[in-house]
Amino acid sequence: MNFRMLFPLLRKEFLLEFRQRYAISGIVLYVFSMVFVVYIASIKVQPQVWNILFWLIVLFASINAVVKSFVQESGARQMYYYQIADPAMLLLSKIVYNTVLLLALSLLAFGAYSVVAGNPVKDMGLFMLVLLLGSVGFGISFTFIASISAKANNSATLMAILSFPVILPVLLTLVRLSAIALRLIQDTSYQRDIINLLAIDVILLTLGFVLFPYIWRD
Repeated sequence: MNFRMLFPLLRKEFLLEFRQRYAISGIVLYVFSMVFVVYIASIKVQPQVWNILFWLIVLFASINAVVKSFVQESGARQMYYYQIADPAMLLLSKIVYNTVLLLALSLLAFGAYSVVAGNPVKDMGLFMLVLLLGSVGFGISFTFIASISAKANNSATLMAILSFPVILPVLLTLVRLSAIALRLIQDTSYQRDIINLLAIDVILLTLGFVLFPYIWRD
């Protein structure tokens, strides 16, 4: 793999986003809309409900943010990338960009959600680590699935269907780890869950590197 191509491709992703602002505008609107709904409901959110609602907001906002990763590329632009870029580096650049985007989204959602629904987090260090791991896991999973679903006409629907069995173990592990950070679960061996989450990310990343060149060639 030619890692020298990574930084120009990554720079291209950020330049396109700052010019178009599709993902940033969309996810900011989505996050604040969901938080506003919680505020209008005027209900006291219990820590268990807080935990579930937070990850649901992050999950669906992540899908909306990542689904356009490959759809926004025109056929001529894809042909150009195919001629000059290593497929693995192209996939890695989109994964890194989407991970950074989703981390910013998660922090924004956490800040806005804490204002209207309170902040029940007891172990902030662990919770921030969970946000980082969740952004990496969602970034890898959704980027690879977006590359597959982009080949179909209704890519958003196909991405939601394909992502469910892939993202479910990641989501369940994140919910469990954040529950530990909220002291809803007393478990001192949460390092095992972190290792499992990292192992899932490595498997998905390896699978993406193996299969994406064939998907890109099609």
